Parts: sequence; structure tokens; C-alpha cells
Amino acid sequence: MDKISKSHEDYLEAIVMLGGATNPVRAVDVAAKLGVSKASVSKAISVLKEKGLAAQPHYGDITLTPEGREYGSKVLDRHHALTLFLHEGLGIDAAIAEEEACLMEHAISDESFEKWLAFIEKMGLKAEKKNRS
Repeated sequence: MDKISKSHEDYLEAIVMLGGATNPVRAVDVAAKLGVSKASVSKAISVLKEKGLAAQPHYGDITLTPEGREYGSKVLDRHHALTLFLHEGLGIDAAIAEEEACLMEHAISDESFEKWLAFIEKMGLKAEKKNRS
């Protein structure tokens, strides 16, 4: 799948974090999670719908397509793995590790990320996928 913008990846990640991997989520909850307006959510969801990653009936709850769930889950998995490495592996303060992981998760290629995951697992850090109910 082609990469989308950092901003749109953040929307997918937020929807997954709010339980959107299995259930519809409200636009107002996405707005609160990301600290943006409902209008910004509406605009972003329109783009995600055009790309086949999300669905939303007029003024209804947001659902992710199978492709959207997969993409958003991968972004979230990257975030968790990078945060783990920065905090536990390198000893960076948890808040800073969280913030920097959010920046890094968008920049690393799939190939590089997979090689990096294999490397950190050799170090004894196990990046587990989080439960997305």
C-alpha cells in the first residue's frame, strides 16, 4: 500500500487506539484524541474515504476498511516498538520517548523497520503488538 501523509497516518492510528480496529468511533472522540476540531476530522476522513481506508455515513460514526485497519495497526505497532526501544532500550524519559516515537514512526520504511525490529529483539527487547479491542 502506498504511504499516506503523516497527518493521515495519525488519524488512522488514533482511530485504532480508540477501538476503531473493531468498532465504529465518533468523530468527536478522534478530535479530542488528536486535539483538533471536528471540522479537521471531517476533512481528514474525507481523504481517508477517497483512499479506501475509512467509511463514514453522513454525520455517522467512523469505521475503518480492512486496509485502513491494517495500515492504522501497523502505525500503532511502530509507535509502541519505537517507544519501547527509546525508553527501555536507551533510557530516554517516557514522555520524550513517546513524543519522539510519534515523529519516527512516520519516517522509517517498512524494510528498515523490519530489520530494526529483528535487531532490537536480538538485544532482548520484545516489541509486542498491543491489544486493539
